Amino acid sequence: MVRYYLVKGRVQGVGFRWFVHREAAELGLRGWVRNTDSGHVEVIASGSPEVLDELKKALHKGSRGSRVDAVIEEELDASEDAKLGPFVIEGAW
Repeated sequence: MVRYYLVKGRVQGVGFRWFVHREAAELGLRGWVRNTDSGHVEVIASGSPEVLDELKKALHKGSRGSRVDAVIEEELDASEDAKLGPFVIEGAW
C-alpha cells in the first residue's frame, strides 16, 4: 500500500523531515519526505496498512519544536511502489 501525506503547520526548520525519516526507517517503510514551497511537508510511504497507520500517528505527533495543524492523507495506486526505494529525505544536503 502506498500513501501520500501532506503535513501542515510549523513543520519546516524544526527537524521535521529528519524526524519523519527516522520514524519511517524504524518502521521499515520505503519512500521519501520533502519540504514544499508553500511551507508544508510531503511524505510518500509504502508499507502495510498497519505500519502506515503508525507513521500517520507519528506525523500527527510531530518532532520536538514542530506544530502539526493537519495531516491530509491520500491512498496512491499500488504501482507507485515500484518508483520507491529505501526511505530518504529529498532536497536535504
